[in-house]
Amino acid sequence: MQKAALTSAIMATFLFLGCTHALAGPWEDGMVAYNRGDYVPAIRLFRPLAEAGNPRTQTQIGTMYRKGEGLAPRPSRAFMWFSLAAKRGDAKARASLREVARTMTPAEMSQAEAMAGACAASNYRACEY
Repeated sequence: MQKAALTSAIMATFLFLGCTHALAGPWEDGMVAYNRGDYVPAIRLFRPLAEAGNPRTQTQIGTMYRKGEGLAPRPSRAFMWFSLAAKRGDAKARASLREVARTMTPAEMSQAEAMAGACAASNYRACEY
């Protein structure tokens, strides 16, 4: 009887671990790549999520533009992504938006605002990376 209980416990553990792995998706895989410094694969995983309007992913892409992680550092692009995510309620994006805005010229701000408007109007399809 103890052997059967042990076998059941082992099977339950394998099933649990299998389910945990199966629940990982593009966001989690992107963050794993990002955290190990593999920025190009991370952005490839994040891009479809951002285009679907995911504010957390939009904030992450903004961060990558601000820091120059896998992308050329571009404050106007960072501002655009933070702006889009902030409009969807992302608190981290709001804070980052204020931070990056301090480093931008009025012309860059105007350009970034126009890019954010075009991106949102195109349902996130005209948001060049």
